[in-house]
Amino acid sequence: MASSSSPSPLNSNEGFADKRIAVAARLTSLIPRIVALTAILVLGSATISFAAQGQFSAQPTSNEVEVAPTKLVTVPDVRGQAYVFAKGTLEEAGFAWRVVGSVQGYPANSVASQTPAAGTRIVDTGMPTIQLGLSKNGGYSQEGTPENASPYAGTAIRFLLRRAKPKPSVKPKAATKPKPDAKPKAKPTPVAKPKPKPKPAAKPKPKPAPKPQASRRPDFAVAGAPTEPLDEITLPDRARGLQRWLGAHPKPTNANVRHWLYQHEWIVTGARFGWWHGAEALEILIRVDRQAQRQWQLGKKSEAAASRALSAARAKSQ
Repeated sequence: MASSSSPSPLNSNEGFADKRIAVAARLTSLIPRIVALTAILVLGSATISFAAQGQFSAQPTSNEVEVAPTKLVTVPDVRGQAYVFAKGTLEEAGFAWRVVGSVQGYPANSVASQTPAAGTRIVDTGMPTIQLGLSKNGGYSQEGTPENASPYAGTAIRFLLRRAKPKPSVKPKAATKPKPDAKPKAKPTPVAKPKPKPKPAAKPKPKPAPKPQASRRPDFAVAGAPTEPLDEITLPDRARGLQRWLGAHPKPTNANVRHWLYQHEWIVTGARFGWWHGAEALEILIRVDRQAQRQWQLGKKSEAAASRALSAARAKSQ
């Protein structure tokens, strides 16, 4: 009886074999899942690396500095000019001005220095302000109220700054040693080319003779006053031109007001210097000022200045 109740060795071996077969079958069923998971991980890492590579390659690698397009203007040279003429040069070129130093802005004084220097390229900020240093004209009496700044507001001076691009470093090339058996090549004999025949020099065209300018006798003499420039129109013609111009410009824009003030001051100053037919020009100018008051609602001060200059010109012409 005891022998029949103990387990048989054969039965225990069969049970162990069955367990091994079950484990192997279970592992075999998991292999496709492991392969699929591995493939997903490989593809995901490749996508991330490709995206990172594209992101970094999109960054700029150049050392260039982009500069926005900027309008530049050139500072005119007004040194040596009478202050009244220098103001006209600056106004026509689109600049404002301001007098610096001890000498005041009287019309007959001369421009001794300017800042920035003539020929400087600066940024067009609207009406860049040029600083003028004047020298006193000893022959002209410094009377009245000097004009030490432009009659319109100026803007700041700005210089264009450019950053230099770094030059790429160039590695020196290694010197190549000539081969010991290499023979120097003979240079070909140069063939002389026939010299071209010189073309006959063109005869310069004769320049037209300049037209003789009519002399403009001053109405009266003013000590130290500059001579009336003959390459400019006469004062009466300038006043008539201003009258026509005002009729074609009904709105008092900043540019229109600057032009009117510049022409107005030129006529008044020239008449005070005794230039030809200054009183006639002032009479026209006063009518222009009254037209500006009706049209632009400004010009009373300018009319008063022209009236005072007219009274002085008539008194000195007698």
